[in-house]
Amino acid sequence: MKIGDNMNVHTVRKKILLASKVAGLILILSYIFSTKLPFAPDTSFVVWLVFVSLLIVVIDLLMGYFISKPISKLNQTARKMAKLDFAAPCTITTNDEFGELAVSLNTMADNLQRALAELEAANTRLEKDVEQERRLLAERKELVDQLSHEMKTPLGVIRAYAEGLQDEPDEAKKQKYSEIIITETERMSGLITTLLDLSALETGATRLVPERFDFVEFVETVAGRLLIDVPDANFTLQYELPEHKVYVYTDKARMEQVLDNLIVNAKKNVQPGGVLKLSLREQQGALRFSIYNQGPQIPQENLPKLWAKFYRNSNSKYSGSGLGLAIVAQILSMQKLEFGVKNCSDGVQFYFSIPFVN
Repeated sequence: MKIGDNMNVHTVRKKILLASKVAGLILILSYIFSTKLPFAPDTSFVVWLVFVSLLIVVIDLLMGYFISKPISKLNQTARKMAKLDFAAPCTITTNDEFGELAVSLNTMADNLQRALAELEAANTRLEKDVEQERRLLAERKELVDQLSHEMKTPLGVIRAYAEGLQDEPDEAKKQKYSEIIITETERMSGLITTLLDLSALETGATRLVPERFDFVEFVETVAGRLLIDVPDANFTLQYELPEHKVYVYTDKARMEQVLDNLIVNAKKNVQPGGVLKLSLREQQGALRFSIYNQGPQIPQENLPKLWAKFYRNSNSKYSGSGLGLAIVAQILSMQKLEFGVKNCSDGVQFYFSIPFVN
């Protein structure tokens, strides 16, 4: 043991020993002093006894201040830490074992709090990962179920005509059966391709590649390809477009998918001889695209269902895959663009807004 350790009074043990030695010395000196007083021995003893009582009270107060009070604070802090309450650190700042213990408790509290925060963050990440995995499994199951359901009809048609093709002697009918089989095969191929594309968009496997381009010319080109000079057209086309260039910043190929699906949907559902109106207007810093087809309204409760995969309106003449509007909703949602559908007095209107750039 070093000499400096023996001389160090900044320890609880040294303080107690020093206090006891001082108290003992004071007791001896006070007793000697009391015997020298010019009083009777009994009176001198009473005086000394009063002095001793006061000394005991003082020592008790000092021991309470230097020992009992720090122990009580340490105990309170430890009790709170046991309940994982680290809000109030121990405030003992003495240069002794109690001060060191307070520093150790506070350090331990900081470490525990940090470890618990990291554990909670890791637990949150794990919950998110588990939830994402659960969601992916649900999406895979939904994809398989929906695909199986959608494949039943074309596969049944292909099988029926393939069996008929084997036993059919008429070459004209064989040719017709072959064409039907090819048509149904192409339908299945298109369905699978579209569904895989939608799944890639939903899971984030495919990302948008934005670019700046004139949206007015873009709409004219897409609409012209789908609506102008159509040989089987049985509707009146009306359109309203800005007469100047208006630029947007978005994924051009994906927006072409959006326009294709909305225009084809409107064209297939317009009533014979009805009006199909395409509009593009500037409104509050954005271009509002809308396409209206005159025809039967959609029940109000079914409007939100139009954006779901494989949903088909019972009033619709369009026998498509039921994925077109789901792709529209996914592409527009990825860009946080406003879109929707509403019933008009004698038809249905689909719309979306996209901000324009300089």
